[in-house]
Amino acid sequence: MTAPAGQPYDYRRRPLAEPDWTRFPGWGDVTAAQWESAQWQRVNCVKNVKQLRAVLGDLLDERFYTDLETDQQRLATMSMLLPPQMLNTMVPDRVPDTDAFYADPIRRYMLPVATDRHLDWPSHPHATRDSLHEHDMWVAEGLTHRYPTKVLAELLATCPQYCGHCTRMDLVGNSTPAVDKLRLSLKPVDRYDAHLSYLKAHPGVRDVVVSGGDVANVPWRQLEAYLMGLLSVPTVRDIRLATKALAGLPQHWLQDDVVEGLHRVAITASRRGVNLAVHTHVNHVNSLTPLVAKAAQTLLDVGVRDVRNQGVLMRGVNATTADLLDLCFALQGEAGILPYYFYMCDMIPNAEHWRVPVWYAQQLQHDMMGYLPGYATPRIVCDVPFVGKRWVHMVSEYDREHGISYWTKNYRTSIEQDDDEALNKLFAYYDPIDTLPQSGQDWWQKQIASD
Repeated sequence: MTAPAGQPYDYRRRPLAEPDWTRFPGWGDVTAAQWESAQWQRVNCVKNVKQLRAVLGDLLDERFYTDLETDQQRLATMSMLLPPQMLNTMVPDRVPDTDAFYADPIRRYMLPVATDRHLDWPSHPHATRDSLHEHDMWVAEGLTHRYPTKVLAELLATCPQYCGHCTRMDLVGNSTPAVDKLRLSLKPVDRYDAHLSYLKAHPGVRDVVVSGGDVANVPWRQLEAYLMGLLSVPTVRDIRLATKALAGLPQHWLQDDVVEGLHRVAITASRRGVNLAVHTHVNHVNSLTPLVAKAAQTLLDVGVRDVRNQGVLMRGVNATTADLLDLCFALQGEAGILPYYFYMCDMIPNAEHWRVPVWYAQQLQHDMMGYLPGYATPRIVCDVPFVGKRWVHMVSEYDREHGISYWTKNYRTSIEQDDDEALNKLFAYYDPIDTLPQSGQDWWQKQIASD
């Protein structure tokens, strides 16, 4: 008699837990009051190898520190910046050793090392610093008008933490040896005024994503003034605040002045019929802790309509059905955060080891269906250059051998207003070359040799 086949994925409830930070030698004496202080978290961020060594000490072999230093000096597109909260979610269930630290999914994207990268194909030949051409679509400094009814407002160029795969690596964070960053030039008040002037002059824009960088790094008084300014524009109907700090520095969103200020903004938004939401960025279930859930619930309690998650699909981090479902069940069931999107990792330099091919993303979308509630089943999307977000099954043509997918669009961006053919073109997206059959890899080698 054969055993029952069972299900491809077995759900089990996983209550959230705050990892014990005192397992790290450098934090052995840190109190709960210190840990829950946003100021302590910011002051004690890990910004370099020396500071990481001060926290982890000889738990890690010298080879890891050397590997990290090599990456920072030669390959990294983002400088190191890790709040204690985020570092503490790496190897959360025990004192880490070097092998466990290397294998940790959050470490893989928040603290990349040289040996993570693909030596043969570190970057795709079509990778660019601003892979989505957001800067090209600025209609004012920091204001990208890419979709007909939506704009992206980049208020600043810093975050409380820097993700290795950041799609805005050309602007956000400190310069690295590999990337000399762009800089915002206007004073914040002038930048904000320019945004509001554009919105008032373009009533067809109804949706503003307020980002950066991360809005958690905008002094609250400045951010509240900006949001109230948006709420004064009668044609703005949706405002979304983008902050990875909800997961990386939840202590920020639990500060009294921030909570009280956001309540004022939420009351005003509700009175004016504007949908106010917060979008965060969680890529693995281990990032979710009771403090993250408390911060999310606090946002909802003060009147934010929704807290949603936009993750990024990455090899070695979350690119399995079990990883994605574990994360989504914890987001929706334990933290009160709605799973929303998983983006395919963008084609930026030195990111090939994270990216997955379109066909693999399609398979993951298929395999996730039917487990989560429909409203909490995220869409996997490909953010196609010059096109925008497309569900991964919306591809028009797909050359699997060469890893080239072709996509169509149904609107013009702000730089295509006079392009009569914009809606008739096919736009290309490229799979990571190391995932192609050998014939495809050989073809790309010949393309590069002939350039």
